[in-house]
Order: sequence, then structure tokens, then C-alpha cells
Amino acid sequence: MNYRHAYHAGNFADMMKHGLMLVILRHLLRKPAGFCVLDTHSGCGVYDLDSIEAQKTGEWRDGIGRFETIPEGPEELVDYLTSIEALGAPARYPGSPSLIASLLRPQDRLICCELHPEDAATLRRNFRQQSQVAVHERDGYGALKAFLPPRDLKRGLILIDPPFEQGDEFARLADAIQTSRKLFPMGIVAAWYPIKHRAPVRQFHDSLRDAGLRDLLDCSLLLRTPTDPTRLNGCGLLVASPPYRFEEQAQTLLDALLPVLAPVGKGSVEIRRIVEE
Repeated sequence: MNYRHAYHAGNFADMMKHGLMLVILRHLLRKPAGFCVLDTHSGCGVYDLDSIEAQKTGEWRDGIGRFETIPEGPEELVDYLTSIEALGAPARYPGSPSLIASLLRPQDRLICCELHPEDAATLRRNFRQQSQVAVHERDGYGALKAFLPPRDLKRGLILIDPPFEQGDEFARLADAIQTSRKLFPMGIVAAWYPIKHRAPVRQFHDSLRDAGLRDLLDCSLLLRTPTDPTRLNGCGLLVASPPYRFEEQAQTLLDALLPVLAPVGKGSVEIRRIVEE
């Protein structure tokens, strides 16, 4: 409830998460049938990088701020940076709701959930003219049972991006992935998590294996070896039922981001199957 993403918008974790999210959305867009995206922790949708909050931490400077121009590179990186630029960069950074909404066709839907009342109000104002976007001021975890499976749509993405303010957040995230798979087995699940040190991540992966889930791919981007549990050393995105060729595309995107975002010789990328199909 105290978390405000405005302090962190446009940092390296946003770049990793949103770049991979766009890869998934491009797959969904290849078929004419509509899809639904449930964004469980939406924030306010767009962030002013000149705001007091963004300037206070300056995290964006070591993220999107390092890409002053769109470089030549792989399609996945160029698509992400072009999408960011089209929605207001460099002065503003679009959160996941804005990126998703910008791609919706008439047959697609977006459900946004945000618990913080001020951010939920801002989010509602941002999308008041877009009938395909529904905004709910509510807990994102509880929204899974309320909105899954989506009405009249058989395909989609569940994006779970919790603030990790609670000590049991990894356990809650694992439960949310299981709930999503049970209620919406045709949907793709993408769950973001921080990496401070390796033990909680191993326990998280083990809990998903023990639950009997299948087809789990883990993508991680590390800025440095995660030996200091007081620092955000990297982040991961756990994808359940990833699209065809997503593994290869994720590797390409993160390999392109790594040398710009991580100190020379210190970062790493790992894409690996946690559980096979």
C-alpha cells in the first residue's frame, strides 16, 4: 500500500520486464482472435521522469536514461525502445498499462488493478476515454479469482508485478501463478520478481516444481553477483506457457540490454527451463 512506482519507473528492472512483456504481446497479436490482459499491479500508467519522485532516486538514469537514441540492434530491443519513445520518452516513461493499451485492437481487453488510491485514480483518468480498458481499485492477487477466466476471450496474458513489500511475497507470487494456471490454463503468465540473493529465488522455483506446474521458463538479468541481500542485484521474469520462440527472443533482448545496463564484466543473463512442457 505504501509502494509508489514513480520512484522506480524506467529503471533497469522496468526495461527488462516491459521488453519481455512486449515480446509476448507481439505473439498474441499475430492471431486475429481477441485476447485479454490482466495487469495485477498496474501503478498509475505513465510516469514523469522530471517529477520529484523520479528525480529523488534517479533510478531511470541507469535504465532508460542510458538509451538516449534508438541504436541499431535486434528487433526485440528496437521494438521496445520505439514503443517507449512513441508514448512520451524521454520526458515520460510508460508503465505496463500504457504499453499494453497502445497495442490493443477492438477485439482485445485490458483489466488493470491498483490498490493505492491515488495511483488508481490517476490510472482511471489516464484511460477514461478508452472503453477497452477497465480500472479497478483493488488488490491484484484477489483479482485473479474475480476476473479469471476472462469473459468471452480464450487467450491472454496475466502480468503479475508485485511490489515485494511483504516478507512472504515469493510465497504469495507462487500461489498466484498456480491460481492463474488453474483458472485460465490457456493464458500466459508472466511474473516479475527481484533478485537480491539466490536463496529466495531457489525456494520460489522449487515451490512451483513441487506444485506440479509444467512449461515454466525463467529469465533473469543480473547487474552483479547477488551476494549482497541489501541491494537489488537483478530481477527475473517467470513465464508460464511461453509462446513459441520466446526463449530465443528473450535471450536476444536481454543480451542486448546487458552491456548497457550492467557494469563491464559484472552482469549476466540466464534463460532456463524450470519445468519442461
